Amino acid sequence: MTSLEPRTPSGRESGDYFVRRARTADVAAIRRLLDGYARDRILLSKETVTLYEDIQEFWVAQASGSGDVIGCGALHVMWEDLAEVRTLATSPEWRGLGVGHALLTRLLKAAKELGVARVFCLTFEVRFFERHGFERVDGTPVPPDVYAQLLRSYDEGVAEFLDLDRVKPNTLGNVRMIRRIDG
Repeated sequence: MTSLEPRTPSGRESGDYFVRRARTADVAAIRRLLDGYARDRILLSKETVTLYEDIQEFWVAQASGSGDVIGCGALHVMWEDLAEVRTLATSPEWRGLGVGHALLTRLLKAAKELGVARVFCLTFEVRFFERHGFERVDGTPVPPDVYAQLLRSYDEGVAEFLDLDRVKPNTLGNVRMIRRIDG
């Protein structure tokens, strides 16, 4: 078994969870997942209203038996050829068992379906993203005209991508990474 193959707690089979589009009924579970990581300053907290507003960007991993949401992740399109993986989180008891891999794989597939050529993330989990083809990035890998347009966005994730000074107190220690999506 490779490190990227899904496993489950207590020796259960990988079919014990599946990835699906998130629904509004999942927001409370997503909130609980995020709160633990936000307390540890691993993920930025999001207002519950923002989770509802962005629910169409989210995918969740759901345990087959219990129906519990055991992971989540979102894909936010930033520009014609650029999207961000956001809010990728796995329930602590399911970490290291392939749930994050399954979610990220689905998000990358969604990016490809949308015609996005590059996917960005801001993370402390550098090795995880490196195993999935992401590389560290310095500067802003967009042309000046696109940069000027992105500056007009109200979205904090765009500000993080641009590495604007106003977001640095919230993102210190995070690594900006990017991956090219194969055509």
